[in-house]
Amino acid sequence: MAHYLIEVGYTPQSWSTQIENPASAADRITPALKACGGKLESMYYAFGDSDLVAIVDFKAPTDAAAFALAVTAGGALRSFKTTALLTLEEGIASMKLAGELRAKYSPPTTVNLTDKQPATAR
Repeated sequence: MAHYLIEVGYTPQSWSTQIENPASAADRITPALKACGGKLESMYYAFGDSDLVAIVDFKAPTDAAAFALAVTAGGALRSFKTTALLTLEEGIASMKLAGELRAKYSPPTTVNLTDKQPATAR
């Protein structure tokens, strides 16, 4: 299973409903998660750009996409963002592979960082 970070922003109407009838967000999403083979790892309220963040496991990217589409179609969210996560080991493996691939990629421009002059203090 792959881990995903889900960040949610509620509409003002959704917040109003939740204030009037507080309920567990985890309980609300669990049936939809189970229906697409997902599993909730953790969930937190986050009072900032996102109102709620969660780590969710899905078997396939299509499962994560289906969950996102179903939840956002409900109309209670002003934003919904899904980010695929890598374990530390997967991240290191990706960096090693990127090192091997670097010699095979031709960027549209080249940048020589050694020719740049250091910025002067102002």
